[in-house]
Amino acid sequence: MIKTIKADKITQVVADLCVKANCVLRSDVLRKLKAAYKQEKNIRAKKALEAIIKNAGIAQKEKLAICQDTGLPIVFIELGQDVRIIGDLKKAVMRGIELGYKKGNFRESIIRDPLKRGKPLYKGTIIHADIVRGSKLKITVLPKGFGCENKSQLKMFNPTASLDEIKKFVVDVVRSSGPDACPPYVVGVGIGGAADYAGFLAKRALLKGINSGHQKGLSPKGTVPELERELLFEINKLHIGPMGLGGKTTALAVNIENYPTHIAGLPVAVNINCHALRSASVRL
Repeated sequence: MIKTIKADKITQVVADLCVKANCVLRSDVLRKLKAAYKQEKNIRAKKALEAIIKNAGIAQKEKLAICQDTGLPIVFIELGQDVRIIGDLKKAVMRGIELGYKKGNFRESIIRDPLKRGKPLYKGTIIHADIVRGSKLKITVLPKGFGCENKSQLKMFNPTASLDEIKKFVVDVVRSSGPDACPPYVVGVGIGGAADYAGFLAKRALLKGINSGHQKGLSPKGTVPELERELLFEINKLHIGPMGLGGKTTALAVNIENYPTHIAGLPVAVNINCHALRSASVRL
């Protein structure tokens, strides 16, 4: 059965998601931060976590941005093949971003020409769309701050690269980021595809919930969940800690997405997100 959705409806939904994503910290992230606070023994790190948690509470209560960097909005769309859009979907999403950022009084952070720079605006977003089965439309807004986005890295490994080489690359990306991207981090890793798709996978991995059982070491050896667990352990051994103050928690989670690739290649991308991992979704 075909479902019809008007573009105006999408614009309003996207605008509301912009406000929610920027003002309400994801519940799974907040739970992880609170758990890290309870486990932390380092006094300075514990105080940093306390400030981060309090800031999230104030932002939600007062409807203020969790961080002054409200990011470059990344929009993920899952479009059911039985959905019919009345109007221009792309324009509806971009209009919704502009309206939402104005409504929330968020910082104008987007420049139209990356070389000439110029005055920042509200206009601008990156849209990733995927056609799926069914008659639902899912929209997710991920405001991606650039303190952490600037730490992203891609490496085109030889197909003969070992798992240890890949693990070292991911850990070294976090090590080189140090405190600059506002830890504790959520680390997204994309493995496979081509260079561009590995980067996309790494960013999409940030949307996965971070309270999964694999973080407790319950997964079979040699699987992606096992690799996530091992990487999280190695990253937290760096002791960069919350806001670079040391302690147990340099990362809250490592999320990996993989995809088939060419026999001659092995792309691996790392996308780091700060403690303010913000996203909001809705299904229509």
